[in-house]
Amino acid sequence: MLSTGFNVVGFNWMSSPAATKLESMVMDWLGKMLKLPKSFLVSGNSDGVLQGSTYEAILIGRENIGKLVVYESDQSHCALQKAAQIAGIFLNNFVSLRRSLRSAIQADIRARLIPLFLCATVGTISSTTVDPIAPLCTVAKEYGVRVHVDAAYVGSACICPEFRHFIDWVEDADSFSFIAHKWFFTTLDCCCLWVKDPSTFVKALSTSPNKATESKQVIDYKDWQIALSCRFRAMKLWMVLWSYGVANLRNFLRTHVKMAKHFEEKVTTDKRFEIVVPRNFVMACFRLLPPPVKDHEDETLRQPSELERANEINCKLLESINSAGCIYMTHAVFGGVYMIRFAVGASPTEDRHLNLAWKVVQENAEAIIKAC
Repeated sequence: MLSTGFNVVGFNWMSSPAATKLESMVMDWLGKMLKLPKSFLVSGNSDGVLQGSTYEAILIGRENIGKLVVYESDQSHCALQKAAQIAGIFLNNFVSLRRSLRSAIQADIRARLIPLFLCATVGTISSTTVDPIAPLCTVAKEYGVRVHVDAAYVGSACICPEFRHFIDWVEDADSFSFIAHKWFFTTLDCCCLWVKDPSTFVKALSTSPNKATESKQVIDYKDWQIALSCRFRAMKLWMVLWSYGVANLRNFLRTHVKMAKHFEEKVTTDKRFEIVVPRNFVMACFRLLPPPVKDHEDETLRQPSELERANEINCKLLESINSAGCIYMTHAVFGGVYMIRFAVGASPTEDRHLNLAWKVVQENAEAIIKAC
């Protein structure tokens, strides 16, 4: 409300020096909370910038556009593809890796293409899996490929020492981002981006340099983003840090992880269900196991496979859960397996909400099994 009400004109430093300073300070504080390497911070002659979304944070280049190749894991968010499309990357040159990065790069070089950019994800949107940052960066650097680490929504948790290891080796990447409006109690939109070399932004996006910015004594955030004017997002982030403090933020995040772990334990104790992928943070991915096939079914007809039956029954279960109107869950397909996702993340969430959610799941599962 404050950031909107002030209606700051964030066109450049001259029109909004206070907003510029606050954004630089807040991003430096947050970077230190995440224990980011000095090369990403003001003390390392770098800085961070607040963007509206992930695709804005990873939007890339313009030269030799028809030959440039962008790489991602097959679990990455579709935001990367959108950014590549906006930049003009050919669809055939957008590679979702299902093999080794090195093999993919070598094949593209033989085809006289130019490997440009790799996005590694910490906490994929479908299952919160984590790409191996260190080996990916090692291979990418051999071929001059820029590396961006997208910590999606789980980057917030990395302010807790016990989760910081998930972004180890981020110092080998060229840039790093996470979305504060997902799990850092900040209103939409607020994507936090740090870069080692901000001059790459300025070279690509600067339109009207002035004496102040050319002196490199101030920052014009209009040269660090797609939009010409900059919204006062730093006020929102500052309010979160000021209101909660680092200790309370860590406690909130830990409490959410604890609740997700508790829900996971409930699933594992009910033999009708299974956990599909290991839980890393606050998302439990589970499914209902299909009941045994009835003997009297017509054997002359094609019977669905076990996987098809499981996917169908879980699709019905999710629709039933959400139709109840008490809770809302989502789904993803991982390795052909349809799974239901239970995620904790809203600040008012308590154990009673978790218990209610599990009760709703069990009741609807029981009704579906009886109908089979």
